[in-house]
Amino acid sequence: MKLKNLPLILLLFIVAFNISCDDDDDDNDFADVRDPTEVRDENKIEIENFLETHYYEIEENSSNNNLRNLVFHELDEDTEESPIIESEFLESKVITQQGVDYTLYYLKIREGNSERRKPTFADSVFLTLRGQTIRKTVFEDIPNPTWLDNTQSIRGLREALVEYRGAGDFTENNDGTFFFDDDFGYGAVFVPSGVAYFAVPPTGSGIRSYEPIIFSFQMYRSRETDHDGDGIPSWLEDLEDTRDVLDTDSNNDGSPNFIDVDDDGDGVLTRDEVEFDEDGNLIQPFPDSNGNGTPDYLDPTWPTED
Repeated sequence: MKLKNLPLILLLFIVAFNISCDDDDDDNDFADVRDPTEVRDENKIEIENFLETHYYEIEENSSNNNLRNLVFHELDEDTEESPIIESEFLESKVITQQGVDYTLYYLKIREGNSERRKPTFADSVFLTLRGQTIRKTVFEDIPNPTWLDNTQSIRGLREALVEYRGAGDFTENNDGTFFFDDDFGYGAVFVPSGVAYFAVPPTGSGIRSYEPIIFSFQMYRSRETDHDGDGIPSWLEDLEDTRDVLDTDSNNDGSPNFIDVDDDGDGVLTRDEVEFDEDGNLIQPFPDSNGNGTPDYLDPTWPTED
């Protein structure tokens, strides 16, 4: 069953995590949630076994080379292909989630045009996307380029997407669609469950509890995003340096800073407590009018009433 945009909607994951417990469903019994380190180790073995026993193919699209598919096949004794684990395009990095280190493997078949920016963990990306389980069950398929918000994607996916770039240029077709230069970034990421859905995958997705998942994608564009329009790019509102904008709420009003137009809750809009140059670009360092070490836009004691 394919559920459009399902794995990318973080709010859906939060809701699923809180309400999908069913007394009759042992997989979703939170009293028995497994140890993340133990699951991490098991997932690493599962992912590396997949990389050692599978190869990939790029399925070309003769009518539109912007819409290729990355397909995984199991090796057998008659296969002359090399396993993914031996690919020159396979890279990895370690990311930390709640004190647990995870190895994130990703195929960087092509990074993208070197003159295009890499997105941050809080930006928006224009891409095609396919999601499948480690068993190769497809749970997501977005074959037409779509803007997706990294703040709403699972950690493992967004940490991969920051390693790619978009295409150099594009042309607009008569029907309003776009055709991109053949230098866009594309690849795949193999995501441990600890930086995906862990114990509670979205209902109906076909993803099992604690199961690693795989995303393949083609990135055509990215853009720096300012979700609340306060003049501060969302990635700069990650004051906790967790690479997750959801956990920074300076005035404790229930709205994280990246969607809060008054971050310190002093009644003065954040946009009015920072400065911009004549071209509208944000100026840093941020103003600290009373010199107390806290920027005005985060300081509820500034301005003060006489």
